[in-house]
Amino acid sequence: MLNFDWLKDVSPAAAKWVFLSLFIVSGLLVMLIPKAYIYEGVEHPRWWHNLKLWAVGVLAIIFTIYSIF
Repeated sequence: MLNFDWLKDVSPAAAKWVFLSLFIVSGLLVMLIPKAYIYEGVEHPRWWHNLKLWAVGVLAIIFTIYSIF
């Protein structure tokens, strides 16, 4: 079985900020994706075809929900 007794000394606030920082890091990694990969195969790119915007938007919503609760 898994033993998580070593986590009992971590405060809930610290655990929350570690978890939220993972969302921030993943958002920064999404922003590093080159534009050529995003618009590959799209004949007439529009702003809503940019997957970076959608990914960062979803991460922002999840970040907000987790930061409130």
